[in-house]
Amino acid sequence: MQAQNNNVSQALPDNNDELYERFSIVIDKGQEPLRIDKFLMQRLEGATRNKLQQSINLGMVAVNGKEVKPNYKVKPGDSVIIFSDMSPEETDIVPEKMNLDVVYEDADIIIINKPAGMVVHPGSGNYSGTLLNGISWYLQQQQPGITENVLPRFGLVHRIDKNTSGLLVLAKTDKAMRHLAKQFFDHTINRKYIALVWGDIADDTGTVVAHVGRHQRFRKLFEAYPDGEHGKEAITHYTVLERFGYVTLVECVLETGRTHQIRVHMKHIGHPLFNDDFYGGDKIVKGTVYSKYKQFVDNCFDICKRQALHAKTLGFVHPTTGNDLFLEAPLPEDIGKVIEKWRKYSSTTGSSL
Repeated sequence: MQAQNNNVSQALPDNNDELYERFSIVIDKGQEPLRIDKFLMQRLEGATRNKLQQSINLGMVAVNGKEVKPNYKVKPGDSVIIFSDMSPEETDIVPEKMNLDVVYEDADIIIINKPAGMVVHPGSGNYSGTLLNGISWYLQQQQPGITENVLPRFGLVHRIDKNTSGLLVLAKTDKAMRHLAKQFFDHTINRKYIALVWGDIADDTGTVVAHVGRHQRFRKLFEAYPDGEHGKEAITHYTVLERFGYVTLVECVLETGRTHQIRVHMKHIGHPLFNDDFYGGDKIVKGTVYSKYKQFVDNCFDICKRQALHAKTLGFVHPTTGNDLFLEAPLPEDIGKVIEKWRKYSSTTGSSL
């Protein structure tokens, strides 16, 4: 029996903070009108019409940011996104050799500087090319025969979004994994992010306190609940680093680590992340829309094709030595270039005044 949209909350409980993994398609210009379930059957290997219809009825398929019915007919230019609540434990991890940016490694842990665009673990539409595919191959070269039974999820203790760049730590032993997991649970991990957000934030420093949980209707999105009626406690501290008038560069320190926390909290206070297509930052939010300014913003979007968010620093207690370990990752090229463009723009227009 097919589930209906009003059963989504039962299928995906509020206490499940796992990320949906997504597979996106932009409909070609020459596409004839075709039911979306039939269209996806042609595009997705191994997909059945029954499973696709169930996914669509559960709100797991969006067209142009909105849920649709199975009889929706796709048209040229439509942006289709397929979501899944599949966890890494439910997906086989196939080892793949790949170039990983290893910034620190010893017998217990490995720290990776993840590029934007890399999914952390396999899921719907992303069965290969993920960080865990690469890590599993990497560890098997050091420890032949190591499997998920020996080291669950190959040491993954936390995640960052696909389109967020920056530091991520994995354990190489079960003991190290338990030690790190406890630090994340106790919120003692030191994590700092650099973000470019829309608008001129009023205060130089501030704290956002609002529960973060799934949106009550659009379950692939998350929402801030300042009264704590849904979701889990979430606290983000921010400091303004530089002002560019229409956008602001900030440093965010996580006291908790909820899915999409910074993105949701910044939207909640009226400053969505620059080019965040989930939370309204992929359009002009601040500034008068005229041709030259719009062209400038569009050029910035072309340079940084994702939310301008980077996990810059990571600090924790080493699971074996007990010493404090603190690492930093430089800003990636795309965010750095966009910051420089806004810096020059604000200096020539006076928009930072």
